[in-house]
Amino acid sequence: MRFKSEQRIAAIQKLKDEDFDVVIIGAGITGAGIALQAAASGLRTAIIDMQDFAEGTSSRSTKLVHGGIRYLKTFDVDVVADTVSERARVQQVAPHIPRPSHMLMPLYDEPEATFTPMGAEIAMEIYDKLANVPDDSPYVHRLLSADEAHDYLPMLDNEGLVGLAIYLDYQNNDARLTIENIKQAVSDGAVAVSHLKATAVVADGSEKRISVVDTFTKELFDIKGKVVVNAAGPWHDTITKFADETTSDAIRPTKGVHLVINQDRLPVPNTVYFDSGFHDGRMLFVIPRANKTYFGTTDTDYTGDYMHPKVEKADVDYLLTAINRRFPNAHITIDDVQASWAGLRPLISGVGDYNGNTAKKVASDESLHTLDEKLDQYFNHEIERQVVDEQLDHLTGFKKSTSSVSRGFQINVENGIVNVSGGKLTDYRLMASETMTALTKLFTDNFDKAVTPIDSTKYPVSGGHFNPNDVDGELAKYAEELEKHDVNEVKAMEIANLYGSNTPEIIAYIESGVSAPKLSVAETSMLHYAIDKEFVLRPIDYFLRRTNYLLFKSEDLARIEEPVIDEMAKVLDWSDETKHAMTAEYVHLRDEAQLKALKEELN
Repeated sequence: MRFKSEQRIAAIQKLKDEDFDVVIIGAGITGAGIALQAAASGLRTAIIDMQDFAEGTSSRSTKLVHGGIRYLKTFDVDVVADTVSERARVQQVAPHIPRPSHMLMPLYDEPEATFTPMGAEIAMEIYDKLANVPDDSPYVHRLLSADEAHDYLPMLDNEGLVGLAIYLDYQNNDARLTIENIKQAVSDGAVAVSHLKATAVVADGSEKRISVVDTFTKELFDIKGKVVVNAAGPWHDTITKFADETTSDAIRPTKGVHLVINQDRLPVPNTVYFDSGFHDGRMLFVIPRANKTYFGTTDTDYTGDYMHPKVEKADVDYLLTAINRRFPNAHITIDDVQASWAGLRPLISGVGDYNGNTAKKVASDESLHTLDEKLDQYFNHEIERQVVDEQLDHLTGFKKSTSSVSRGFQINVENGIVNVSGGKLTDYRLMASETMTALTKLFTDNFDKAVTPIDSTKYPVSGGHFNPNDVDGELAKYAEELEKHDVNEVKAMEIANLYGSNTPEIIAYIESGVSAPKLSVAETSMLHYAIDKEFVLRPIDYFLRRTNYLLFKSEDLARIEEPVIDEMAKVLDWSDETKHAMTAEYVHLRDEAQLKALKEELN
C-alpha cells in the first residue's frame, strides 16, 4: 500500500532512533490524556495505537461528559462528586468541546423506577451541591409536574407519567477531545503514530523494548523506553499477557450501541434520560445533535472481534422497542436509522458497572433526604467529612471503599509496566493525573530522575487556549474572522466549535488559496488541516472521527465523499491500488454504519 505522509515518516524515524522515557500503548482518551500530561511534565513521550487515534472506545461513547446522577441511588456520592468535579475541569481545559446542556429525566409511576418525584428532587439537590451549581444558574435543577412535562415533551408517553426532572449535564465530542489531547502532547514534544501494533514488550536491561508492526507497510521495528504505559482499553489484557501469559483477565468488555435518525422523526429540545422499561436496570439517552437525534445505549457482554464490534438485529430491536414505548407516537423503525455505532466499554471484571457500589443497595427517598441534610451540614462547615462518610456507611450497611476500583478504574505497576484499566471518558484527566503519580515514583525509585507533574486542571488541550469562562463570546470572535474570509455563518460557527483556538490555522489555509474540485475553500482547508495536523490517513478517519459527517451530516456526506477522497489521494500520493483499497474500506464501513445489510435482510 503506497501513500506519503511526511509527518508520519518523520515520527516513525524518531521512534526508531530515540530512547523514550515513556511509551504509551493505546491512543484513546486515556492514553491521550496521559501523553499530554507526561510530555508537558518534561518526559520524553511516545504514544502509539494499532488503529486510528480514538478508533476504539473513545469515538464510540454516548458523547456526553455525564454526571451520573443515578449513582446517587446506590449511595455512590464519591463517584458523583468526582464525576461532576472532573466534568467542570474538562470544560476548563477543553472549553470548545464539552458544552453545558439541560438533561431531561421523565419520571414514571411504575415498578423499579429509578426515581420518584421526591427522590429526583432530593437527588438533584445533592447533585447541584456536588457540582457547585449556583441558585441563579440557568442550569439549576427544576422539577415539573406531569402536565408541564407533557407540554415540554409532547411526544412522551403520558401513561404513568408523574413529572420531569431537569438538571445540568454536558454534551461532548469524544473523538475530538482525544485528538486535541494528542495534538497538545505533540506540541509539547511527544511523538504520536497511529497504525502501529505492539506485538511484544520485553525487558532490555533497565529499559523496555516494544516490538511493533506498521499495519500499513508491514515493517517491523522496536521502540525503546524506560517505562511502558498500558492504556489499551479493551485490549488491556492482551498487553499484560506480553509479560506473563498466565495473568488473569482484568477487563470484562460490554458492547453499547447507538442509532441516529432525523431530528424531525423524534424532536427533543435537550437530552432525555429515562429507564429502559425492560426492568434491567438500564437507563437510555435520547440526544439532539446537528438536526439529528441519536439514542442508546445497549449494554451486553461481548466476546467478539474487539476491533469491529457490530450493530446486530437484537441491538436494534432492543433500542427501537424502548424508544417506541417511551415515545409511542414516534413509530421509529429500522428504515429511519441513518447511522449507528457500536463500542466496547472496558469494565473492570467484578466491579459490575463503571463505578461504585457493587452491592447495589438502593436508596429510599427517606435515606436520600437524610444524606442531603448531612451534606448541607458539611457544606455549611457544621460537620466534618468523616460524619458524612459514617452516615453513608450506616445507610449502605457496609464501609465505603476509597480505592480507585470503586470509581471504576485501576492503576497498577508490574515489571516496569503501568497498567491502566477501566474508567470512563469523564475521568480521563483524573486517570492521567494518577498515572503521573505512579510514573513520578517509578522515575524517582528506578532511574533517579525527578519529575514534576503539571497542574493538569489548568493545562489546556490543543484548541482550548482561550477564556473558558466566555466560551460563546470567544468562539463567536473566531467565527467572525472566518466570515471575513467569505465563510458563511453556519460553516464559520461549525469550524470555530470544532477547532477552538486553532481556528486561525484554518484561516491560514484559506488565505493560502488551497482549493479542491467540488469542495469549498473552507471544506478544503479543513481537510488539509486534518491531514497535516490531525494525523488523518484514511477517508474514514476524516468522515467519522475528525468530523462527524458520517454520523450527523448525512446530507453533506454524499456531496463531499468523492471530492474528499480525490483530494486525499492527491495530497497523500496514493497509488491507484491504494486509492481503490481506501475507498473500498470507507464504503464498507459507511454501509455498515448505515445498517445497509441489516435493512436489506429485514426488508
